[in-house]
Amino acid sequence: MRIPRAIPLSLLWLALPALAADHLAPPVQPATTFAAVEIHEDEKVAIAAEPFDTKEKEAIFRVDYLAHGVMPVRLIVTNNGDRPISLRDARILFLTAAGDKIQAAEPEDVERLMTRKEREGKKIPLPGGLPSIKLKPKAGNKEIEQDFDTFEYGALVVEPHSTRAGFLFYDVSDLDHPLQGARLHLRKLRDADGKELFYFEIPFDKYLQSKSSQMN
Repeated sequence: MRIPRAIPLSLLWLALPALAADHLAPPVQPATTFAAVEIHEDEKVAIAAEPFDTKEKEAIFRVDYLAHGVMPVRLIVTNNGDRPISLRDARILFLTAAGDKIQAAEPEDVERLMTRKEREGKKIPLPGGLPSIKLKPKAGNKEIEQDFDTFEYGALVVEPHSTRAGFLFYDVSDLDHPLQGARLHLRKLRDADGKELFYFEIPFDKYLQSKSSQMN
């Protein structure tokens, strides 16, 4: 299938400030318009990964995830075939340069990471050697849940000749340079007959290289 001419990504990023005000996802574009993409010509499927690794890009969210070691990664899946593909059983892992496997976080995982100190509770010291009073931990962060409801990738089926996109969130708080040498690994995608597609492995270095070339 011939992929229609895409809107330049530079124009899409110019629109991000307006999108951020209303917390809207960027427009969906074919996976082949992104730098970090893997294309399976025989299976007629292309999958791209777009990290939101700057303050400007992550402004669409309600929460500053990068400041707490959480990397939002936009997953873009384009099905150029005539039959649907299924991600119902898909495994989508962030593979670090050292080979460690990081699963996508759930809202409660992100919440634990971002509010660990609050959840442990603050203590108020009392005079005279009396035991401290432990305050009740704060309630859950509703903004995280709202972001997941709005942005998380949720398409279990990608229809023929269509593109689906959404975000996955990864805890990379222990990594100094999480994208360097890392990859997004996808397996257990299936065609309409239930046959597993060949796995996808998308190097984030492709994204970093494109980002570097844009700055030069």
